[in-house]
Amino acid sequence: MHNLLSWRGLFLILAIWGAIHPMYYFLRFMRVEGGGLGGLIDAWYVNDSTTGLTWDLTIAAIALTVWVVRDTLQTRRWSCLLAIPATFCIGVSCGLPLFAFLRLGGR
Repeated sequence: MHNLLSWRGLFLILAIWGAIHPMYYFLRFMRVEGGGLGGLIDAWYVNDSTTGLTWDLTIAAIALTVWVVRDTLQTRRWSCLLAIPATFCIGVSCGLPLFAFLRLGGR
């Protein structure tokens, strides 16, 4: 991967994987356990391990959002703002590589 295009392709693949793979487990959990989104969120706080991971991802999501906003204001690459809803609606596993993909692209 020596050129910009191949790096963009890698980040796009990671964004797609980061959207699909975790979502598979979230949807499966909600289907099997019931309770919908509320039940899923409750499971994030079931013990100290999951609570710690939830906070880890929350802080990472906030840091990514600050970075995206700052970078977007500097570069005027408004499409990069799509990484914010991807981060909070899907997860950091999608939002971060999506931001890298969009950031490496043209205006």
